[in-house]
Amino acid sequence: MNLNSIIFFDKHPDAMPLYEAFEDAVTKLYPDAEIRVQKSQISFYDVHMFACVSFAGVKKKKELPEPYLVVTLGMPYPLESSRVAVKTEPYPGRWTTHIVIGDTGDIDDELICWLKEAHDFAKNK
Repeated sequence: MNLNSIIFFDKHPDAMPLYEAFEDAVTKLYPDAEIRVQKSQISFYDVHMFACVSFAGVKKKKELPEPYLVVTLGMPYPLESSRVAVKTEPYPGRWTTHIVIGDTGDIDDELICWLKEAHDFAKNK
Protein backbone atom coordinates (compact mmCIF):
# COMPACT_ATOMS: atom_id res chain seq x y z
CA MET A 1 0.00 0.00 0.00
CA ASN A 2 1.34 3.41 -0.87
CA LEU A 3 1.01 6.72 0.96
CA ASN A 4 -1.84 7.94 -1.27
CA SER A 5 -3.84 4.81 -0.42
CA ILE A 6 -3.27 5.40 3.28
CA ILE A 7 -4.42 9.02 2.94
CA PHE A 8 -7.54 7.81 1.05
CA PHE A 9 -8.60 5.95 4.21
CA ASP A 10 -8.01 8.91 6.54
CA LYS A 11 -11.75 9.25 7.31
CA HIS A 12 -12.42 5.48 7.20
CA PRO A 13 -9.42 3.81 8.88
CA ASP A 14 -11.46 0.77 9.94
CA ALA A 15 -12.01 -0.07 6.25
CA MET A 16 -8.29 -0.25 5.49
CA PRO A 17 -8.01 -4.03 6.20
CA LEU A 18 -10.82 -4.61 3.69
CA TYR A 19 -8.90 -2.67 1.08
CA GLU A 20 -5.62 -4.40 1.87
CA ALA A 21 -7.26 -7.81 1.43
CA PHE A 22 -8.88 -6.73 -1.85
CA GLU A 23 -5.67 -5.19 -3.18
CA ASP A 24 -3.79 -8.36 -2.23
CA ALA A 25 -6.32 -10.51 -4.13
CA VAL A 26 -6.10 -8.27 -7.20
CA THR A 27 -2.30 -8.11 -7.26
CA LYS A 28 -1.99 -11.88 -6.82
CA LEU A 29 -4.10 -12.33 -9.94
CA TYR A 30 -2.73 -9.37 -11.87
CA PRO A 31 0.72 -8.40 -10.54
CA ASP A 32 1.17 -5.80 -13.31
CA ALA A 33 -2.12 -4.04 -12.58
CA GLU A 34 -1.77 -0.31 -12.13
CA ILE A 35 -3.40 1.14 -9.04
CA ARG A 36 -4.54 4.76 -9.24
CA VAL A 37 -5.67 6.59 -6.12
CA GLN A 38 -8.13 9.34 -6.85
CA LYS A 39 -10.19 11.58 -4.61
CA SER A 40 -13.30 9.39 -4.57
CA GLN A 41 -11.99 5.93 -5.51
CA ILE A 42 -9.00 3.65 -5.93
CA SER A 43 -8.99 2.16 -9.42
CA PHE A 44 -7.31 -0.93 -10.85
CA TYR A 45 -6.16 -0.88 -14.46
CA ASP A 46 -4.74 -3.35 -16.96
CA VAL A 47 -4.94 -1.25 -20.12
CA HIS A 48 -8.49 -0.26 -19.08
CA MET A 49 -10.04 0.06 -15.62
CA PHE A 50 -11.54 -3.24 -14.49
CA ALA A 51 -12.34 -2.58 -10.82
CA CYS A 52 -12.40 0.13 -8.21
CA VAL A 53 -13.16 0.55 -4.53
CA SER A 54 -14.88 3.50 -2.90
CA PHE A 55 -17.30 4.60 -0.22
CA ALA A 56 -20.06 5.26 -2.76
CA GLY A 57 -23.52 5.73 -1.29
CA VAL A 58 -25.07 2.63 -2.82
CA LYS A 59 -27.32 1.92 0.17
CA LYS A 60 -28.78 3.86 3.06
CA LYS A 61 -26.16 4.40 5.74
CA LYS A 62 -28.07 2.29 8.27
CA GLU A 63 -28.02 -0.64 5.80
CA LEU A 64 -24.24 -0.59 5.42
CA PRO A 65 -21.96 -2.70 7.59
CA GLU A 66 -19.28 -0.95 9.60
CA PRO A 67 -16.67 -0.90 8.23
CA TYR A 68 -17.56 -1.28 4.57
CA LEU A 69 -16.09 -0.82 1.14
CA VAL A 70 -17.86 -0.74 -2.22
CA VAL A 71 -16.25 -2.82 -4.96
CA THR A 72 -17.28 -1.68 -8.44
CA LEU A 73 -16.85 -3.93 -11.46
CA GLY A 74 -17.55 -3.34 -15.15
CA MET A 75 -19.41 -6.39 -16.41
CA PRO A 76 -20.69 -7.47 -19.84
CA TYR A 77 -24.06 -8.51 -18.36
CA PRO A 78 -26.28 -7.63 -15.38
CA LEU A 79 -24.93 -9.60 -12.45
CA GLU A 80 -27.77 -11.36 -10.63
CA SER A 81 -26.86 -11.86 -6.98
CA SER A 82 -28.14 -10.79 -3.60
CA ARG A 83 -24.63 -9.42 -3.03
CA VAL A 84 -25.13 -6.74 -5.70
CA ALA A 85 -26.18 -3.42 -4.13
CA VAL A 86 -26.73 -1.53 -7.39
CA LYS A 87 -26.23 -2.21 -11.08
CA THR A 88 -26.69 0.14 -14.01
CA GLU A 89 -26.15 -0.05 -17.76
CA PRO A 90 -24.49 3.28 -18.60
CA TYR A 91 -23.68 2.03 -22.12
CA PRO A 92 -25.31 -0.76 -24.11
CA GLY A 93 -23.67 -4.05 -23.12
CA ARG A 94 -21.68 -2.56 -20.22
CA TRP A 95 -22.97 -2.97 -16.68
CA THR A 96 -21.53 -1.09 -13.71
CA THR A 97 -22.00 -3.32 -10.68
CA HIS A 98 -21.53 -2.23 -7.06
CA ILE A 99 -20.93 -4.83 -4.35
CA VAL A 100 -20.66 -3.91 -0.68
CA ILE A 101 -18.10 -5.80 1.39
CA GLY A 102 -17.99 -5.56 5.15
CA ASP A 103 -15.59 -8.35 6.04
CA THR A 104 -12.44 -9.77 4.48
CA GLY A 105 -14.35 -13.06 4.12
CA ASP A 106 -16.51 -11.30 1.51
CA ILE A 107 -13.47 -11.41 -0.79
CA ASP A 108 -14.27 -14.99 -1.64
CA ASP A 109 -14.21 -17.25 -4.70
CA GLU A 110 -17.45 -15.76 -6.04
CA LEU A 111 -16.14 -12.18 -5.90
CA ILE A 112 -12.79 -13.26 -7.37
CA CYS A 113 -14.62 -14.97 -10.24
CA TRP A 114 -16.51 -11.74 -10.96
CA LEU A 115 -13.25 -9.79 -10.72
CA LYS A 116 -11.71 -12.07 -13.36
CA GLU A 117 -14.74 -11.56 -15.62
CA ALA A 118 -14.50 -7.78 -15.21
CA HIS A 119 -10.77 -7.90 -15.99
CA ASP A 120 -11.31 -9.99 -19.13
CA PHE A 121 -14.20 -7.77 -20.23
CA ALA A 122 -12.13 -4.59 -19.82
CA LYS A 123 -9.09 -6.11 -21.51
CA ASN A 124 -11.10 -7.23 -24.55
CA LYS A 125 -12.96 -3.95 -25.09
